[in-house]
Amino acid sequence: MTDSHSPVPAHPVDPVESVVHVIPFVLPAVGAIMIFLLAMIAVYMA
Repeated sequence: MTDSHSPVPAHPVDPVESVVHVIPFVLPAVGAIMIFLLAMIAVYMA
């Protein structure tokens, strides 16, 4: 077989499925940044 076409997946790639694997790393990082920013604002206001 000399098929030059790339194989087509059985189902289209779901954008939600591609993001779900990254959430456990992104969520704590964003939380830490938010806590740092809020603490910086609190120190600035005091």
